[in-house]
Amino acid sequence: MKRNATALWTGTGKEGTGSLTTQSNLVKNLPYTWATRFENAAGSNPEELIAAAHAGCYSIKLSFLTEKAGLKSDSLETTCTVDLENGAIINSHLVVKAKIVGCTSDQFAAIAEEARATCPISKSLSCTVTLEASLV
Repeated sequence: MKRNATALWTGTGKEGTGSLTTQSNLVKNLPYTWATRFENAAGSNPEELIAAAHAGCYSIKLSFLTEKAGLKSDSLETTCTVDLENGAIINSHLVVKAKIVGCTSDQFAAIAEEARATCPISKSLSCTVTLEASLV
């Protein structure tokens, strides 16, 4: 499987503007600038999209592993926060809240950790990937 996205940037680093488009066109011409990336201005940025991809990838992997363990998840809510420092993402922190009937805390901790270690986005990141997992 191969997926792609395109970034178009015009102008200088601080004064320019960019747009992002994904292969599916669900993200199409999403604007971003220096200010949306580094000054918390309204708009998106590449790090936010990495966080979204990591949260989504982790949730799907956790769902597959839950099913493999003979359990069914009612819901999995994952939030990902990435830390950008000195020009590098140094940490990607996952927080998952799961509703899984019949799952023990120990069983869930093991499944959640396996998902953290084996989801494709976790495996592709060179930063530390941390996890907080709880059954709700």
